Amino acid sequence: MKKLRVLDLFSGIGGFSLGLERTGGFETVAFCEIEPYPRAVLAKHWPDVPIYDDVRTLTADALRQDGIAVDVICGGFPCQDVSFAGKRAGLEGARSGLWREYARLIGELRPRFVIVENVPGLLNLGMGAVLGDMAALGYDATWDCIPAAAVGAPHRRDRIWLVATDANCESKHDGSQHAEVGGASQPVADAYGLAGHKWRPCDATEGTGRRDADRGGVCTSVRDPDRKGLAVGEGEPGDARPQFAPFIGTGWWLSEPDVGRVAHGVPSRVDRLKGLGNAVVPQIPELIGRAILKAEGVSA
Repeated sequence: MKKLRVLDLFSGIGGFSLGLERTGGFETVAFCEIEPYPRAVLAKHWPDVPIYDDVRTLTADALRQDGIAVDVICGGFPCQDVSFAGKRAGLEGARSGLWREYARLIGELRPRFVIVENVPGLLNLGMGAVLGDMAALGYDATWDCIPAAAVGAPHRRDRIWLVATDANCESKHDGSQHAEVGGASQPVADAYGLAGHKWRPCDATEGTGRRDADRGGVCTSVRDPDRKGLAVGEGEPGDARPQFAPFIGTGWWLSEPDVGRVAHGVPSRVDRLKGLGNAVVPQIPELIGRAILKAEGVSA
């Protein structure tokens, strides 16, 4: 099976690539990451994959000169300007505005698939522009909210996930390349056996697990014995506690859970924590990757 070649933008410590490569159908051919510590992590785990240092200077010509061809572009562009924790400058902000460079590369490289991740605040502060840019480039897009809790994490971590396909590109799947990740399309969960584990769409409040008047409940997590993870359902109205049941079974999750080698005294602890905090949960790109391969008629 010929693997789909991935350009991983805003790579961080490689969560996107790790998840996609777990499917067996994707191969990362280039990273782009500006921060030194994540670049060192990428170089350790993907020693033969080139790492470009600035999305603003990366071009299709530069990739071609280095012998790199691309089928997929993935990445979570910076969220600071669309997050409710920031100043909310939207895509006009210096950091979240790097979406424009992402869109430029899509136009230059014309990948078959594009996978984008960001925080729920994007829904109010730029989603229309992102979709408009994709449409102007000739791409059909679909999106959904998949929280980390849906794939086994003991915390919510709502994120918007968008998959776009080149509307002019032929496909093996009923004449369409849709990876079908929600909205009016088949949820990506169906392609990975998670159908029925209801996660509701992200709302504009970028929820914290607490109830407020216009939401009528909270998102909760419950044990899923078949998948040994967590599934998302609806909480009881009036229950203001975060309802994510972690594996320790207390009904609460820690602000800094046990993530291994990040204890006090360990070198680069702050960099490690920052890398983890900025990373995507690899299981979700894996889920999306498997849906893409299924849509393409490829078993993985």
